[in-house]
Amino acid sequence: MFKSYPESLGDIFFSMAFPFFYISNYYGEQLLALDEETSRHVLQVLRMKNSEKLNLTDGKGHLLICEIVETGKKTCTVRVLTTSNQQPLTRNVSIAISLLKNSSRFEWFLEKATEIGLREIIPLICDRTVKEKFRHDRMNAICISAMLQSQQCWLPKLYEPVEFAKAISASSAKQKFIAFCAEAKDKKNLSTFPSYNPSTIFIGPEGDFSSKEIELALQNAFQPVSLGETRLRTETAGVVAATLMMNAL
Repeated sequence: MFKSYPESLGDIFFSMAFPFFYISNYYGEQLLALDEETSRHVLQVLRMKNSEKLNLTDGKGHLLICEIVETGKKTCTVRVLTTSNQQPLTRNVSIAISLLKNSSRFEWFLEKATEIGLREIIPLICDRTVKEKFRHDRMNAICISAMLQSQQCWLPKLYEPVEFAKAISASSAKQKFIAFCAEAKDKKNLSTFPSYNPSTIFIGPEGDFSSKEIELALQNAFQPVSLGETRLRTETAGVVAATLMMNAL
């Protein structure tokens, strides 16, 4: 029978020594059959054997320390030894960011945003967005990989692309920012603001937000901000904004 995971720092550090893997859901089972892709990585890439231990997370806060108990050519079954519920990061930050023509640059942003610990990522379709096909399954897989690499137990919620106006009207964050290059009244550097929960920031496409989009955001109580003295690529702006907001005083 499995037991609750002890919450001492020593136990947490001990579990960090084991490789991390993902399961889509966990309902309290004692034995878990890993999917074929995960089994292949465990058995063929890492060459793990029976009785070796690994970590599993469902991206919803569960951390499971497991032991390999049965292996096949393409299958791996583990026994759950201990479980814990990890708390999400205290900062509840989301970013709405324009899709990019170069999908690899958007994928790079997803990876870094996940490592930083964002709670939500909302792909935007703006007036100047060069629309590209959005493969949600591939993009979410990149987030999962980044979550495991950074040894986290919370996967950011990745939305399907949404039109700018709909995203603006749907935002209910306590603190709402929009970053753009044009001058604007009351525009300040994002680093000067204290942190509130939840908070969100909108980042535009390569050609920046249109004047119509900026006006709509300001009418909906968004605070105009800058991210520094230099003009940044969209994906760089997203990472800078995420870092500033996750580390605000």
